[in-house]
Amino acid sequence: MIPLPGALGGAGLFGWRVDQQTYASSWDSGEGAFRQGGRWNRKGTRAVYGSIDPATAILEVAVHKTFAVLDTVPHVLTAFEVTDVSAVHIVQAADVPNPHWLRPGIPSAGQQQFGEDLLAAHRFVLVPSAVSSHSWNLIFDATRAAGAYVRISQERFALDGRLHPPVR
Repeated sequence: MIPLPGALGGAGLFGWRVDQQTYASSWDSGEGAFRQGGRWNRKGTRAVYGSIDPATAILEVAVHKTFAVLDTVPHVLTAFEVTDVSAVHIVQAADVPNPHWLRPGIPSAGQQQFGEDLLAAHRFVLVPSAVSSHSWNLIFDATRAAGAYVRISQERFALDGRLHPPVR
């Protein structure tokens, strides 16, 4: 079942992730961000990055891995629901001290600290996507948010072949 967005009568807030199939069972561990750091966290924080729609989740992964990898390496698409939407802090573009943080690029130390502070103060953070400025990413600290979300589904992901066409 595909959850409907709230504007279409759906209830709750859903997040989506795309992970390599090898890591399907640990989709919410935050291990990758813990080891590498991310746009909104430094190394050592178990931040889990998702989006509130599957298309943005796919783009967020494709921008780092490429459509070629999404086409040839098995991945899964995971849907989860935040069980208490009052635990979600919404970051508007005007709330971000440096507007460049919402554009593609390497995150700065200030950006990562801003994100760390948000993750320390809130169980879930909703922030504009740098890949698609009219889309939203949903981020949470895997440790702090434990028990405040549930996995709804996890399925094999299949990239539409038109996004990775043959070379002609």
